[in-house]
Amino acid sequence: MGQRRVVVVGGSLAGLLAAHVLAGYADRVTVVERDRLPAEPAARPGVPQGRHAHVLLDGGQRALDALLPGFMDELRAAGSPRVGLPADLAQWDGHWFRRTEASTHIHTGTRPQLELLVRRRVLTHPAIEVVEGAEAVGLLGDAARVRGVLLRERGAGRREEPEPLAADLVVDASGRGSRAPQWLAGLGADAPHEETIDTGLAYASRIYRDADGRFGEHLRGFNVIADPAHPYGAVVIPLEDGTCMVTLSGLRGDEPPTGDEEFVAYAKRLAHPVVHGWLRDAEPLTPAYGFRGTANVRRRYDRPGRRPAGFLATGDALCTFNPIYGQGMSVAACNALALRDALADPRRTPTTRRVQRAVLAASARAWDISAGSDRKMPGAQGNAVGSGVLDRPAGWYMDRLRARYGTDPVVGDPFRSVLTLVAPLTSLFAPRVARRVLFGPVLPAPAEPPLLPEDTVGR
Repeated sequence: MGQRRVVVVGGSLAGLLAAHVLAGYADRVTVVERDRLPAEPAARPGVPQGRHAHVLLDGGQRALDALLPGFMDELRAAGSPRVGLPADLAQWDGHWFRRTEASTHIHTGTRPQLELLVRRRVLTHPAIEVVEGAEAVGLLGDAARVRGVLLRERGAGRREEPEPLAADLVVDASGRGSRAPQWLAGLGADAPHEETIDTGLAYASRIYRDADGRFGEHLRGFNVIADPAHPYGAVVIPLEDGTCMVTLSGLRGDEPPTGDEEFVAYAKRLAHPVVHGWLRDAEPLTPAYGFRGTANVRRRYDRPGRRPAGFLATGDALCTFNPIYGQGMSVAACNALALRDALADPRRTPTTRRVQRAVLAASARAWDISAGSDRKMPGAQGNAVGSGVLDRPAGWYMDRLRARYGTDPVVGDPFRSVLTLVAPLTSLFAPRVARRVLFGPVLPAPAEPPLLPEDTVGR
């Protein structure tokens, strides 16, 4: 029997974690990466969002620890800030939140740091190799089975003709800009139907130092959440080196600028002046970087169609979200965990279609959150914007919930569990929660940004 070989297209978080799982089933796993991978935490062209705010949600933390035992201890030891919600941030979502005891925690360190730690862990496996500075430009095989990829070197002096790399399984982890649908069509297979919702959201990010000492033990940052009535958002979160990442967001036609003075002035559009006031006094450490491509896109490889065996998609190549919700890294880890569990399930033969459905299902909760919110934003476009028969009563219920979750922990704690990908959406309809949503009053919200957690007020 010959060697079993897997090719993973893309060496970012989704690709690395998929390679880690598949190394338990293959003799050789080759990760194909366009970039030259840095030895230290650093932004790179293949991760265009790497210069922007990233958070690792509770669900992603649990998935990473399940895949790479002890990883979260490593991340904390490397200095990644652990931020409790709602206790550690001053948050606004139509009103200021009460800063009650934390019911969940997020990690807010930089994307390059987290990816480097994952890469170091994954690449210790002797079956995994990385081909750097190369890109996949097509698939080998036919409409019945994918049998590898066509690779082309990048950079000066490259060969013009791509070279074949045979594989029993190809995993597309190439990200938001995946070309796999076109490659599959080129083999005579059916490209997946794509569901899209695009608000036109754009954002810009910059690293600052907290010059006035506002942040510390009692306040870790700000989060101003955009909504249909107030379409401008901001997040200020701590990084591992003691600095702060600031991301400002707006919609199509009024995108955040990247000029020094213009970036600060744009914060005046926010619903409250607190972030603008902090920015005026803070010390900028980097230029501002913009990002525009923020549509939600779900590629339905799970639906009927002529699809070849030997091909899977994962991460953003399968389902990508508006980055403003901070789900991408966590969903990549959840996808890999679903891949692991589907392959290990003794009750079912792990066919390509069955495994692909399991991986896509691991993205469903995040899609419901981001797509459900973005449908309501002004100017949203795409073929998945339309509402279904149940959307109106569900929207009415969610509007009542949203009015309460920032001030009532009985509603807020389970809602945060859903938002951080720990609990299913059905938990929002549990009897105790539903009673508060349907019959409970809207509790008073702080009139001004709460700069202290509730348990420290009056000390």
